[in-house]
Amino acid sequence: MKKSDWQAILEAATQPALKYLESLPERSVYSPVDPEEIRAVVGGPLPEGPTTPHDVIADLARDLEPFVAAHASGRYFGFVIGGLHPAAYGAELLASTWDQNAGLYAVTPGVAVVEHVAQEWLLDLLDLPREASVGFVTGGQMANFTCLAAARDSVLRKVGWDVEADGLQGAPRINVVVKSEKHSTVARALRYLGLGYSNAIEVPSDDQSRMDSSALATTLSRLDGPTILCVEAGNVNTGSFDDFVDIADVVQEHRAESMPIWVHCDGAVGLWVRAAGARRGLGVGLERLDSWSTDAHKLLNVAYDSGIAICRDASAHRASMGVQASYLIHSESESARDPMDWNPEFSRRARGLGVYATLRALGRSGVGELVDRACDLAVRFADSLRSSGKAEVVNDVVFNQVLVRWLHRNGDHDGFNDRVIQRTQEDGTAFFSGTTWNGMRLMRLSVSDWATDEDDIERSLEALLRAASAG
Repeated sequence: MKKSDWQAILEAATQPALKYLESLPERSVYSPVDPEEIRAVVGGPLPEGPTTPHDVIADLARDLEPFVAAHASGRYFGFVIGGLHPAAYGAELLASTWDQNAGLYAVTPGVAVVEHVAQEWLLDLLDLPREASVGFVTGGQMANFTCLAAARDSVLRKVGWDVEADGLQGAPRINVVVKSEKHSTVARALRYLGLGYSNAIEVPSDDQSRMDSSALATTLSRLDGPTILCVEAGNVNTGSFDDFVDIADVVQEHRAESMPIWVHCDGAVGLWVRAAGARRGLGVGLERLDSWSTDAHKLLNVAYDSGIAICRDASAHRASMGVQASYLIHSESESARDPMDWNPEFSRRARGLGVYATLRALGRSGVGELVDRACDLAVRFADSLRSSGKAEVVNDVVFNQVLVRWLHRNGDHDGFNDRVIQRTQEDGTAFFSGTTWNGMRLMRLSVSDWATDEDDIERSLEALLRAASAG
């Protein structure tokens, strides 16, 4: 084996990394920049000859650092992007150092067992069926894809069609039922799965983006044949939760009539409510559904990328994702789990290490406190914005999401919202993103970082009010 100067590489990477992490409380959160300015320092033709790894890493750390958005600063409130828990960061260092191809137990037994333990902890923490299966994927997109693939397999198998063997040509039609304000990852997953997003049947949403349970009952009563229903925990705009008890009751009536139906919950933002204290009631009834997706890199604050797909029917999950080949060494033991049986990837990094480390560091109470605290700070943010007289909060703040409408004296509220967002981004104190909801341009505020504190809220409020005062 060739020897390498690992010490030099570690120093080239970790010294700038530590400097960056220690700068987070005070550094600019975001700086708008022309892409050509970045290209000027990192671009150019491919070098003709080699460069020492130490110099490459030192140059990259120096040249790219000014253009890195401080997602983990505590004042990044855009796009529901979580921060970086120290335990997750440490796990990422080990995952990169060990460089495990985490597909098979035979290839990486240590990582496979750690992921199995993380699965058990997650099901216990979220109080979901303990017999459920878990896949560690890249994020909410692939978690939805994985769960809906299992759903497709299951509902077609119940009407005598093996989609894994025979594909979709000639298969019975699947009714896909979604709400009008579904997340884009659900529609995208339907595209990937050959089900088509334009064929989905939309159920109306109420004024907080929750599925209308009565309208769902009417919709299902008109359907026949295999059906997949998609609901949501933590709407990406309002933070709202569908009424899972009502939905489960409606579905149970139709199951009693022998309708093959699978209910999937897109819980990228809000599935962690099951670990919360005061807000846990928002997730009552979730345990009655068939599959759940979430992002660990949101409220759990695991490093990117980290999504989780959970299915009650482990056999359907495995049938849709598993693969057999003569050149692979498959585990035959229930205690030796092959990770590739539960996600769409063949080769992949040891993604579950970060989930395991963060759960172990926080414990049950720590996860609950993290979720509740983020939501409490979102409420505080909303109350302060209302009392400023310059903005209104247009959603019921039930979780960590706040929708803000900045009010312009001449009535140009939509344009004013975009100007306030842009000015705040340019200021660099905090970062917020925008959205269009119910025909209004709004500022979307998500408190998702374990590091956010009261001082971050106050500093961000001051920056927003400065931006709004400019007219």
